[in-house]
Amino acid sequence: MIRVLFVCTGNTCRSPMAEAILRAKKLSGIEVKSAGIYASLGHPASDHAKNILSDQNIHQAHSSTLLTKVEIDWATHIFTMTEGHKSIITTSYPQSSDKTFTLKEFVLNDPNNRDVFDPYGGSREMYEETFIELQALIEGLIKNIGG
Repeated sequence: MIRVLFVCTGNTCRSPMAEAILRAKKLSGIEVKSAGIYASLGHPASDHAKNILSDQNIHQAHSSTLLTKVEIDWATHIFTMTEGHKSIITTSYPQSSDKTFTLKEFVLNDPNNRDVFDPYGGSREMYEETFIELQALIEGLIKNIGG
């Protein structure tokens, strides 16, 4: 079983969208969750994220989760939205270093482009751009993990 954990800052924009996109693929043998480095518990995804997912017929019933050792231990693959997130995780949970990557690092392997843009507080168009970027990255992720 492959257990994918997407991690961002507040777990209301990028990681919930990534989780919903991958979950909607309904791939056998892959479980998916998301969490935030600085998340408050129980918040829904942002309105723009929810609306964009809904427009794409992607169901989500998100409630934000704070990243803890429980999620780290559950995951076989941890994909962060930024280098900063990755650094915090690998410093706080050194045992996770071999399974933690930025999403772009794992998919694109481009040392100069490792962060997914954070649309938090931005316009719907900014969220749409992030959604499109995440969709493409998740297609690459599926190819790379053999889903």
